[in-house]
Amino acid sequence: MYKLKQKKIAIASAAFYLLTKDNKKKRSKWVKNWKLNRHKFSDITLLRELEDNCPDDYKNYLRMDSKDFQFLLELVGPKIKKQDTVMRTAISPEERLIATLRYLATGRSYEDLKFSTCISAPSLSFIIPETCKAIFEALKMDYMKFPTTKEEWETVAMGFQDRWQFINCGGSIDGKHIRIVQPPSTGAQFYNYKGFYSIILMAIVNSNYEFIFVDVGKNGRLSDAGVIEFTNFYEDLKTGKLQLPDNNETVNNLNFVFLGDEAFALHDNILKPYAQRELTKEKRTFNYRLSRARNCVENTFGLISSIFRLLQGAIHLHPEKASYAVLAICVLHNFLRKRGNSYVTSTNFDRQDGMNILQNGDWRVNSNNELPGLQHARTKNVSDNAKINRDKYMHFYNNEGSVEFQEDMLKAGRA
Repeated sequence: MYKLKQKKIAIASAAFYLLTKDNKKKRSKWVKNWKLNRHKFSDITLLRELEDNCPDDYKNYLRMDSKDFQFLLELVGPKIKKQDTVMRTAISPEERLIATLRYLATGRSYEDLKFSTCISAPSLSFIIPETCKAIFEALKMDYMKFPTTKEEWETVAMGFQDRWQFINCGGSIDGKHIRIVQPPSTGAQFYNYKGFYSIILMAIVNSNYEFIFVDVGKNGRLSDAGVIEFTNFYEDLKTGKLQLPDNNETVNNLNFVFLGDEAFALHDNILKPYAQRELTKEKRTFNYRLSRARNCVENTFGLISSIFRLLQGAIHLHPEKASYAVLAICVLHNFLRKRGNSYVTSTNFDRQDGMNILQNGDWRVNSNNELPGLQHARTKNVSDNAKINRDKYMHFYNNEGSVEFQEDMLKAGRA
């Protein structure tokens, strides 16, 4: 009886093995055919349909319309084109770019994206980081140009003066933590004060919500805004290589400045608000005017997070590759801003109504869109010149630089 039972078990096991072996062969063949027929099953077919019949859905899918996509493909395509081989046809630049844009737009995993792209997850793990780098390299010179002359800085400053009534301003500065998965063998190197692993995105934004400087990749353990001191921008600022306008070329002969928040250290060329504990009416007025002009950098960060949702979760890439993904997002944002074509509308940003009351932009609807900020920089000895310069700006905005609505904002408690 026992031998018969053992024999039945052996027969059943053999049958199960043969069945699963046969299924694996069929499945392997199906997967192979599925990938070989990308032209039938991938999202390219869907995009063709959307382009002709549902342009709004096309834009939602790739975060840009078909004209912008084709123009982007012309710029990036030569950098990501691969040669066909005897064994197989290379994945086209169009397919590579679509897969990368979907990754940036959704933050979906490679295992998930392989079904819509018909590209294997291992292949995507090479294609997407490579394409992110290619996007940044192809666009940075024309769409994220850092000012290098006094005339270019004056153009940036004119934008702030016209749009935000803030003089002598070269840009708004801010930094954010970008979540990543802990890199292997790094211990607590990327572990920040908020309790997760991150790299730091430091940026300067102009009055039109465009990045003019981006530094990304510093480890999250450098949690405070003092990390700006490790950037090329700050090194050039400190050594006088930025070619900023001289005081005799600025409004009221004041220092040319960049606008930071409470997290930054006061500097001869970096303004920050007065501390809450020492506020007078005049200082509150200055803080309001600075905050109003600086709001463009907060809105820009919020907007890119709401559109490119990779930024809303932890990026499953090595820090260097994650940095290129973030750089690609920043330069794509500039590219689409300059291209127009309704990339964003006025309601996407915070805006003032007819009573000069600030209305929240659409990006604030979802709290996930707000990227984690930096700690306040460690207190250092601030130069007397930096304090005097800020006091001069305070005096200016309480006198000849005042605007009609600032008094109303103070009285209403909105400043």
